Amino acid sequence: MNFKKALSIAAITFLATPSVFAQDKTTTETTTESSSSSDIKPGGMFIEPMLTYQTGDVTVKWPSPLNESKEDLKGFGLGLRFGVHVYESLFLGVDGRYSKPTYHSSALNGDGSSDAYDAGLTLGVQTPLAGIRVWGTYIMTGALNPQEINSVDAKFSDLKGYRIGAGIYVKSVSINLEYQDATYDKTTIEKAGPLSGNLDGIDGQNKSYIVSLSFPVNL
Repeated sequence: MNFKKALSIAAITFLATPSVFAQDKTTTETTTESSSSSDIKPGGMFIEPMLTYQTGDVTVKWPSPLNESKEDLKGFGLGLRFGVHVYESLFLGVDGRYSKPTYHSSALNGDGSSDAYDAGLTLGVQTPLAGIRVWGTYIMTGALNPQEINSVDAKFSDLKGYRIGAGIYVKSVSINLEYQDATYDKTTIEKAGPLSGNLDGIDGQNKSYIVSLSFPVNL
């Protein structure tokens, strides 16, 4: 077998990889015909809803008399990724998340529920290995708003950072694991006596693992 023929076969094999975007809304028929590169659509749009569970912490350097503390985050959420895919191997989309994690503060010695959201841009690759996908997300904005704990009500916003992930596509579901490292660049103390207001220099660094089930659908 010459080099050109081997390279051609390898390219066709990669392009014929079963797509995570194959669950389109109208096609349910199967075919026994062999795949070829001419059968692969050059691209299209997709939507990917997801269910998430996050566990991690936010490291905050509080002003005196409080000290640096790690605020634990744990809880479920929802997400949605929307974008385009190219030759069933590359995908680019907007990724938005909303969750209600439990927020435990060691500095404030208490816990409560919180509202959290973030949004960013995702670029990913579907490999030809058993439906494995990998991606990276640049987080452009986000906020974390815990409820009042021991008469202190703080809000973290202006989130920026990254999230990297990998998933295995099984039938119509992708099982995913992600790692997130991002920083809240703005802290607002909405209630705490003389500390109330926007406080400069108090960043909250969010490091979390996120497990999710997502459902990619070709549009």
